Amino acid sequence: MSRDTIVAKRYAKALFEVALQQQQVLEVEQELRAVVSGLTGDAEIIKFIVSPNISDEAKRNVLHASLDGKVSEPVLRTVLLLIERGRVELLEALLSDYLKIEGDSLGIADARVYSTYALNDEEKEAVAREFGGRVNKKIRIENIVDSTLLGGLKVAIGDTIYDGSLAGKLERLEQSFNRRVQ
Repeated sequence: MSRDTIVAKRYAKALFEVALQQQQVLEVEQELRAVVSGLTGDAEIIKFIVSPNISDEAKRNVLHASLDGKVSEPVLRTVLLLIERGRVELLEALLSDYLKIEGDSLGIADARVYSTYALNDEEKEAVAREFGGRVNKKIRIENIVDSTLLGGLKVAIGDTIYDGSLAGKLERLEQSFNRRVQ
């Protein structure tokens, strides 16, 4: 395990504990998602944050002015601390680790559902019920439209992939035939 991975987990655990004490676990998650998306999704912001020509104090001031009042104090302090310590590259890992800790604590799992079209709310709910029963957790669905699928669904929960796509079924059928022929 790399040092950065360990550090990100420590930050995530500390942030989660503060959020839990303040009963703001889900709010902190939403804020952290927004901050990570905003800071890592814009090339100009990234250049500003990683620039050695701009002082840490100037970076903190700009981020404090931009985020103050828009995110909770724990999220703001965590982001500023990462900037101060030159660890802004940990933001995405921090979010990922926070989500894992949150999921373990609250019995929630995130599922990426790949389909040929955007699922409606009823379909998402059905998928969440089906897979929630399998993993014994409440499932949050992120639907990803994948035009390479022929049909069906592919669901990824953590490191496990449930391949119910037509291509996956055909591949398993072919493997079955190959085992019988040999």
